[in-house]
Amino acid sequence: MRKELLVNAAPPETRVALTEDGRVVEVLHERRGRQGLVGNVYLGRVHRVLPGMQAAFVSIGLDRDAFLYVEDVARRAEEFDFGDGSAAAAEAPAERPRIDDLLREGQEVVVQVTKDPFGGKGPRVTTAVSLAGRTLVYLPEAREIGVSRRVADEAERERLRRLLEGFGGDGGFIARTAALGKSAGELAPDRTYLTELAARIRRRRDSSGPPALLHRELDLALRSVRDVAADDCDAIRVDDPGTHARVKELLDAVAPALSRRLELWREPVPLFDAFGVEAEIENALRSRVTLSSGASIVVHQTEALVAIDVNTGRFVGRSGLEETVFAANLEAAPEVARQIRLRDLGGLIVVDFIDMEDPKHRQELFERFEAELTRDRARTRLLPLSEFGLIEMTRQRSRGNLERVLTRACPTCGGSGRVRTDVTGALDLRRALLRPPSLFSPGEKVRVRVSRGVAEAVSDDPAILADAETTLDIKVELEVDDAAPPGGFSISRG
Repeated sequence: MRKELLVNAAPPETRVALTEDGRVVEVLHERRGRQGLVGNVYLGRVHRVLPGMQAAFVSIGLDRDAFLYVEDVARRAEEFDFGDGSAAAAEAPAERPRIDDLLREGQEVVVQVTKDPFGGKGPRVTTAVSLAGRTLVYLPEAREIGVSRRVADEAERERLRRLLEGFGGDGGFIARTAALGKSAGELAPDRTYLTELAARIRRRRDSSGPPALLHRELDLALRSVRDVAADDCDAIRVDDPGTHARVKELLDAVAPALSRRLELWREPVPLFDAFGVEAEIENALRSRVTLSSGASIVVHQTEALVAIDVNTGRFVGRSGLEETVFAANLEAAPEVARQIRLRDLGGLIVVDFIDMEDPKHRQELFERFEAELTRDRARTRLLPLSEFGLIEMTRQRSRGNLERVLTRACPTCGGSGRVRTDVTGALDLRRALLRPPSLFSPGEKVRVRVSRGVAEAVSDDPAILADAETTLDIKVELEVDDAAPPGGFSISRG
């Protein structure tokens, strides 16, 4: 599989896309003044302890206090996420202490952001600081060592553990997937960089008062090169000379082999246009995705979960219903997995595949979908395919997904995605005119500004307003307002 990382750096926005065999599978955005907070380290002050929720609010200098759960105070090093979607295995302690035993109001505490603010919630933080390099994660306040779960070979896992044990000194280390096959000498630059970074954070902590920013995570371009561009990345293309220079400096220090695959895009065609990224972003903002066979996928995001529905659409197959449905589901499985990554969907996700009767088909579909998700950097958990054809899964969410970054709630429909029909608007107008107590005098002319659709609905059925005019002894004059929302109207006198 050919992988390429594309970096479009055009202030005030940086965008990064990852392609696999020419298809876009991830798109990341960062805008000036709206950089993400994940990875930032702060010296904060406990604002409020909530025993009933086993959590605390921590002031870190933002508009909203950060939220600190008890499990994020007492987390073990092996439970960290590494930024490449992997984690080290560990069993949770049998019994955790209570939040009011660990923290008190007014206490100073060093925290790291693990989730950006979402909706009306502040950022989520942890006291277990982890500093990510390309091949290692350093845990300044821990002593444990670990290896990413994505390193499946037991012999390699044991080799990496022995290398980490030989590091000695303060703090713990986790080997990331990029450490696979690396020697101690190849890991040394990361170790030096991370321990020096931890020392700088300690010095800032000792000389600062809360709230204070102790460490800011790398910007999107450098962070993506560190976390997304693995050793199997065939090319890294950057379209801005300044960003290209910063990326080259980073790669020369931590991944010289990748540095040779770095390219400055000089073509007249914009980078994202040349590789079809702009079109993929536009398609990802639509709810429906059509497959080559004619089947389709519908993605709908709600506050509680993301629902993904698979439909046969125009695909009618050739043999029988079971085979047609099975073929449509198999075609949809990799595209569903790609859309989840492309849109960066997180939290609870329910995929409604088309019902199948054959148990072998159901098992094959589940295994195919599970295999497709192994390419995802974000952590996922799946439940087996239910008897109703549903797959329930959770996916790690730390930053806002593509839809929330690029769009906002519709001011006309209030974010519901639905608007009143023209006939509904006309009937609402009729009720508004007749609603007591009447605001109009007999013989009065009432001006109503309406959308073009409402005007056409009244024209098609004049009886909608006729009884209101007769009952109130008024004359309703409609004026078309092309700026009015669908089904909308406004009433004025005279």
